Amino acid sequence: MTKRISSKHKVDRRLKVNLWGRPKSPFNSRNYLPGQHGTKRGARLSDYGLQLQAKQKLKSYYGNINERQFRNFYRKAIKKRGDTVENLIGLLEKRLDIIVYRAKFALTVFSSRQLINHGHIKVNGKKVNIPGYQLKEEDTIELKEKSKQLMPVEVSIASKERDVPEYIQVDEKQKKIKFVRTPKFAEVPYPVLMEPNLVIEYYSR
Repeated sequence: MTKRISSKHKVDRRLKVNLWGRPKSPFNSRNYLPGQHGTKRGARLSDYGLQLQAKQKLKSYYGNINERQFRNFYRKAIKKRGDTVENLIGLLEKRLDIIVYRAKFALTVFSSRQLINHGHIKVNGKKVNIPGYQLKEEDTIELKEKSKQLMPVEVSIASKERDVPEYIQVDEKQKKIKFVRTPKFAEVPYPVLMEPNLVIEYYSR
């Protein structure tokens, strides 16, 4: 287990937000920074500090993505035609682990990643065990037949924490997902304010 996964509950307090909108977030009861001096009011952030914070928040939201991988998403986004912000969000939202999470087959991004790593997911009929696999529009994602009765999946689907966004279609009975289209930034159901424009500014310095 990486340090990033084992300390995921500390991320909310460090970034001062309930990043995934979960009722169990420690930020709900301790909305201040961790550590001895966490309750003290910090200094006002500089422009660079705000950009860094926006980058850390967006990167952390998408789970166990390291800095090199996240920077590569930015590089791909600036090479594509169109708005760089929309390109960046589109690339992040096309990750297999995110779509499995969005479809409510997993309670968290981390458990979605685990589900894929353990070989429970098929894309267009073929097993895929790479969480960062980039989906294409109209791709079909489903649980393997032997995995369709997994209790964590049933619990997650029954959860009322989140709604399924319009850019994916879910057949809960058959445990199938259709990735309809790449979403726009405004369509992505982030539980907290995200500022990808500041992330672009951070990397373009």
